[in-house]
Amino acid sequence: MIWIKAFHIIFMVAWFAGIFYLPRLFVNHAMAEEEDVKARLVLMEGKLYRFITPWMLLTIVFGLWLLFDYAWAAFSHMWWLHLKLVLVVLLIGYHFYCGKIIRDFANGRCQRSHVWFRWFNELPVLILFVVVILAVVKPF
Repeated sequence: MIWIKAFHIIFMVAWFAGIFYLPRLFVNHAMAEEEDVKARLVLMEGKLYRFITPWMLLTIVFGLWLLFDYAWAAFSHMWWLHLKLVLVVLLIGYHFYCGKIIRDFANGRCQRSHVWFRWFNELPVLILFVVVILAVVKPF
C-alpha cells in the first residue's frame, strides 16, 4: 500500500506543478498585445495542458485505489475525508475549466483580464493547503 501512496503523491505533485503554472500563462496571455506572442502562448498552454492531464488521471486512479483498498474502511466516518474528496472534485473541475480557457484563448474568445487570472491562479494553492492539512492532520 505504501507504494500506491508514493505513486499517488508523485503524480499529484506533477499535476500540481502544471496546474500552478498554467494560469500564470493565462495571466501573460491576457496581457499580451502582439499576435505572435499570443500564438506562442496558445501553443505553450495547449502543450502544458496535454502534459499534465495524464498526471491528473494517474493521481485519480491511484487515489481511488487508496480509497477503495483501505481509506474508506478506515476513515469513512470522519468528515475530513469527505471534505477532501469534495475539494479533489473541485480541482478536477478547475483542471477541465482550464482546458475551456485554453480553447477560448485559441479562438480569440477569452475576455477575462490578467487580474482575474491572477486571482484564478490562487484557487489550486488554497485547495492544496486544505487537502494536505486534511490528509495529514485529519482534524475531524
